[in-house]
Amino acid sequence: MFINKNTKERFRKMDCIFCKIVKGEIPSNKAYEDEFILAFHDIAPQAPVHVIVIPKTHIQSANEITAENSDVIAKIFEVIPKIAKDCGLENGYRIITNIGNDGCQSVKHIHFHILGGKKLAESLG
Repeated sequence: MFINKNTKERFRKMDCIFCKIVKGEIPSNKAYEDEFILAFHDIAPQAPVHVIVIPKTHIQSANEITAENSDVIAKIFEVIPKIAKDCGLENGYRIITNIGNDGCQSVKHIHFHILGGKKLAESLG
């Protein structure tokens, strides 16, 4: 059976845990939601505040950002300060995205971690 790129993308979306969260198939503790974006508290937080921000549209990683989908990424960065403020992160926070296996991208749906609530370590590597 021949599987084309569109079929592979549909299979990937069907198995994507973040797509299932967007569809309400998996519950989440929402921090923010609008028509294009969902933010929820991480179930395994790496800081006192750890929120995941995702586009509702499936984009695999930062390597898949194009002229056609970059507007939702811009919207994410427009709402991150509001999410951070709502979470009480007045003294600063960190935004992280992981790309690919070596970057430890555990879910193949672009997402941004907002980390804060304490002084974070300077070293990331």
